[in-house]
Amino acid sequence: MESIGVLLPYPTFPYLEHQLQSRFNLLRASTKHAASIRAAVVNAVDGADANFIHALPMLEILCIYGVGLDKIDLRSCAERGIRVTNTPDVITDETADVAMALIISLLRRICQCDLYVRSGNWKRQGSSYPLTTKFSGKTVGILGLGRIGKAVAKRAEAFNCKICYHSRIVKTECGSYKYYPSVVELASNCDILVVACSLTVETHHIINREVMNALGPKGVLINVGRGKHVDEAELVSALIEGRLGGAGLDVFHDEPDVSQELFGLDNVVLLPHVGSATVETRTAMADLVLANLEAHFLAKPLVTLVL
Repeated sequence: MESIGVLLPYPTFPYLEHQLQSRFNLLRASTKHAASIRAAVVNAVDGADANFIHALPMLEILCIYGVGLDKIDLRSCAERGIRVTNTPDVITDETADVAMALIISLLRRICQCDLYVRSGNWKRQGSSYPLTTKFSGKTVGILGLGRIGKAVAKRAEAFNCKICYHSRIVKTECGSYKYYPSVVELASNCDILVVACSLTVETHHIINREVMNALGPKGVLINVGRGKHVDEAELVSALIEGRLGGAGLDVFHDEPDVSQELFGLDNVVLLPHVGSATVETRTAMADLVLANLEAHFLAKPLVTLVL
């Protein structure tokens, strides 16, 4: 397959880049090689818009190194008959782990405790650090009970947490979890709200002022979905005004630009979108991309077909 032109427009995980280089004719720029490009590997953050797709007249398959589809022009792909794949499942455990880490870090003030020791305050002031809040036994609400949402629920159950959720449909296989027909009702009935749904027109800013007020001054918001799920301006206001107890965020509205008002707050934990950022997971994601590419060019069924 060394003669097959594969476009890699953005820097990526070195393992994936090396494997693409060794198996295909790896190309970096579409302008010079548009007529030779039969496949493209993109990420879920930069995506592939209509202009990107239309600039590649010979494109047969678009492989997303990630899960999110909101930055991919699926309509253009469908019109052209371009096949689309992504890398689901392999990021589930890591993202759920990060959600749990955000919850515990926020409630037990892990970041502030670390700074307390490093700054020498523990030695100077003794055991005067303020009491924190326990996680075990809390009610965890999950927005989007898909792969990641279910993985978060499973982990929270190990902490004796009660689980409730809102999703597009009732998950009959999760009968022990309480379903709420709206996000506001879900927020009103949980201590911790975890956002783990896909980003669509309907879920854009689904976490708004009403939802934050429903979650309340003791409530905690955790977002491991997409930044645009949350109205970030309203989030900042709710945190500063004390209408919301805290937030743990792995994703942001206009990342990597983050609202600077969040930096001065001690009731937030901020991560640079690292939900799937482990060597093991990124390698598994790369292997899925490669498997889909090879399956396509060998006329075999695609492993993780989106379109």
